Amino acid sequence: MIISHNRGRGKKIHLLIDDEYQITTDIDFWADHSIKDGTEISQDEWDALVDAIQYKKALDKCYDLLSRRDHSTKELRTKLLRSIDEGNADKAIRRMKELGYLDDYRYAKSLLQYLVEGKKMSKSFVKQEFYKRGIPADITNDVIGEYEFDNESAVYDLLCTKYRNKLLADNGTEKVTNALLRKGFSYSDIKSAFRKIEIEGFDE
Repeated sequence: MIISHNRGRGKKIHLLIDDEYQITTDIDFWADHSIKDGTEISQDEWDALVDAIQYKKALDKCYDLLSRRDHSTKELRTKLLRSIDEGNADKAIRRMKELGYLDDYRYAKSLLQYLVEGKKMSKSFVKQEFYKRGIPADITNDVIGEYEFDNESAVYDLLCTKYRNKLLADNGTEKVTNALLRKGFSYSDIKSAFRKIEIEGFDE
């Protein structure tokens, strides 16, 4: 088998075997391997080269995704498997953990703070979100167990902000109550928050 390459757009390099296109990599990878056009390559050598290309793609994808936001291991793996084989996806994930860029425990704590303090979500809703994002059960139990939830205050804050105007609409109390129930708040927390408004009024 004879290997050669063509330049693509930007930094892309297209690799060919016996003048037939096989796979795309980038100029940095190609420069590191320094294979001259016309070099004869065995099947084993080609397979190893393709595997190295896939691993670099997996690493590059990890860096890109994690630079945008934190991910759970499951989230990252699911996205990698859309274009990367399982072996190289898992290998790249192990590398991200070694470098400290991927940490389910740190991610869970950050997500908890965002959901509770930013979005005013209930404990049950947080558990559902952790499950959907693939956070392991032991980490879920540890992180949620360490946090002191105040669902009544969360409901009160939502009534004073997001749902304040909706309470004035027809059947406003019923609609807002149903919306809060869908967020995982209990009837008792919701009723307590309504009683607080009756006594203290809306928090300005």
